Order: sequence, then C-alpha cells, then structure tokens
Amino acid sequence: MPPTRFQGSKRKLAGWIVGQIAGLHFDTVLDAFGGTGAVAFEFKRLGKCVAYNDLLRFNHWIGTAIIENGTDRLTRADIDAVRTIDPSRTYDDLIARTFADIYFTDDENRWLDVAVQNISAMSNRRRQALACYALFQSALAKRPYNLFHRRNLYMRSANVTRTFGNKVTWDRPFDLHFRRFAEQANACVFDNGRPCRALNRDACDVPGSFDLVYIDPPYVNARGTGVDYHHFYHFLEGLVDYPRWAERIDYASRHRRLLPMESPWTSPSTIHAAFRRVFERFADSILVVSYRSDGVPTIDELQAMLKRCKRDVRVIEHARYQYVLSTNRRSHEVLLIGC
Repeated sequence: MPPTRFQGSKRKLAGWIVGQIAGLHFDTVLDAFGGTGAVAFEFKRLGKCVAYNDLLRFNHWIGTAIIENGTDRLTRADIDAVRTIDPSRTYDDLIARTFADIYFTDDENRWLDVAVQNISAMSNRRRQALACYALFQSALAKRPYNLFHRRNLYMRSANVTRTFGNKVTWDRPFDLHFRRFAEQANACVFDNGRPCRALNRDACDVPGSFDLVYIDPPYVNARGTGVDYHHFYHFLEGLVDYPRWAERIDYASRHRRLLPMESPWTSPSTIHAAFRRVFERFADSILVVSYRSDGVPTIDELQAMLKRCKRDVRVIEHARYQYVLSTNRRSHEVLLIGC
C-alpha cells in the first residue's frame, strides 16, 4: 500500500501483525474496524478470503476500492472527467458556501464541489471508490495535521517560520494531487483469486462466521480521552454523503463538523461493554486485537475478557513503534491473540 495520512493507520505495522499469527490456520478473515484497510490489504496479499468492515462511510469506500475491488482501475478519461467542469451540468456549491476560510481556499472549495459531484456521476461503483480514495488523500495532503478537527486554514497562509508541515504540498493544486493519488490507488488493485468484500456496518452486526476476526477499535487513552474518527474526518464523511451533508452539519461549531455520532468505543464508561459484546459475537473465531499499552481497558483487562471465551490467550508487545504526531513515548503497540 502507498503511504496514508490517516491517524492510527496500521500500514507500517501490518506486516508485523500478520507475522505474529503466521502459524495459525485460517482462511476467512474479518477486519471488523477496517479503517485505512492496511491490515485487510495484507491479508488479501496472503490469499485470504477477506471481509473489510467499517462503520464510517468514507472508510467503506476505501475498503471497496482496495479490498473488494480486484480488477477495475481508473482510466485517464475517468481522472480527467473528475477534474473537469461538465458544461451540461448544474453544480451545487455546498462546500464553497459552507466552508469558506475554514479548511481550504475559495478556489479549492469550488474544485472540491465539482470533483465530488463528478465522482457521484460515475457509473462504475468500484472506479467511483478509487476516485473517492484519491480525493480523500488529496484533501488530507493539503491539511495541517492531516485532520479536520479545527478551523486552521491560516496555518497554510501565515508568513511565519515553519517547524512542521510541508507548505509546498499544501500549496500544490488539487488537480496534481488527485492525479498522483489516483495512480497510487490504481497500483493497489489486484485480484487474489478469492471473493473479498467491503461492508459498512456496526462490527457486531456483520453477518456470517469467520476463521479469524481482527479487532482494531478506536483507542481510549489512560486519561479517558477517546479517538473520535467521526470528528477528525467529518469532512470526508460529508463528501460521500454530499446530498445530505448540509442537514447533518453542526452549525454551532466553528469548523462545521457533523452532528456528533454516539459511539461506545470513544468513552471509558462504555468501551468495556463494547469489547465484551464483540468478543461474544465472534467467540467461535480466532480473535486478534490491536491496542495500546496505556489504554482503557488495560491490557490485563482485555486479556481477562478474552479468556472468558478463548482457552489460549497470548499478549505480544511492539515496544519500538510510535504513531505520527504522538508525543506519548511510554505507550506502545500490543497484540492480543485468542485461540
């Protein structure tokens, strides 16, 4: 996979994760919290029958593009059509009129309005997903911190000495970003000879049974603060729900986030029950859990929960890995495997 700009991506850890379970016998895999698709992609490379799942719709498009899709690629005509105004169409200007001076310049907002509506008009769903993938990466590349958590367009334009970020990347036109990321998306497409699919459900509502279930939920740190991906990437979630975006916006927020979505995975008071529920749902599968050493629940608590449904539970630590933008050097990656 090419580099991603998503917080918490397992791209650099995917090989290590899969390596720890190489001795286990399994054929069908569910990545229950698929995110960037990095781990599901590694399973697909190994020839497994992979189901990617994520509750966020923009992530579902990523899973459709690089996990479910095994044959379709964007043509040069597709890429040009996304970037070009069709004189026969009337375009909405939702982004331009709603997000002025928040994330992107006026010209960039108008470009996004056109691109997202051109993508929605594509007839091939999997090529549409690839175009969404390229659009997401393009938008993230032009954002300080690669997030949409605050109104900070000024950071790109301020005439100051910079200690982080890449102003050349920020200022590169969307046209060039989109073409580059579309080519990267195309390079991810391959057929492993197995039926792979992408789902958009609550993890516990995924139908069917699986030999192995990989669980990488949002992380609640020791202070009780959860990672809210719905908040961090609300703009991308809006892009894939363009017709209803305006009615879903929290206009009381300065950065025009979406109205909050309740999740048991972002609160220390509900996350224990959420883990128990997903463990019970997939109790017949090999369970593989990624978490952080200082999280809530603790690693000891997760191990105890797993032991209620699995006879053999192993805990493996990766002490050397630190996430981009993280300043917490005491926390490290932990993998729990229940068989």
